[in-house]
Amino acid sequence: MSQIHKIVINRSYGGFGLSDEAKSRLKELGQEYGEQYDYEWILPRHDPILVQVVEELGSERASAEFATLRVVSITGRTYRISDHDGYETIITPNLEEWTVVG
Repeated sequence: MSQIHKIVINRSYGGFGLSDEAKSRLKELGQEYGEQYDYEWILPRHDPILVQVVEELGSERASAEFATLRVVSITGRTYRISDHDGYETIITPNLEEWTVVG
């Protein structure tokens, strides 16, 4: 049986980002928010403390100005985030359609 895992994604155009309140809450809980470059996110989206902060604060308070953060659940341990102008969706192996040769 596969486990359920929670992941934080952005559901609006503009890009993933945390509010100052969310960054402060992360720090209170012992997790540093980090950006290596303007749009590169370092903390894994499945980080339990990140998920906790977004669930505690809710989307409106946890999201940066041009973001709408949501917590989504997946079955299994493998995922990737697909991004179109900042609007993100989760792709898991069971959601992909594969073509088999032979």
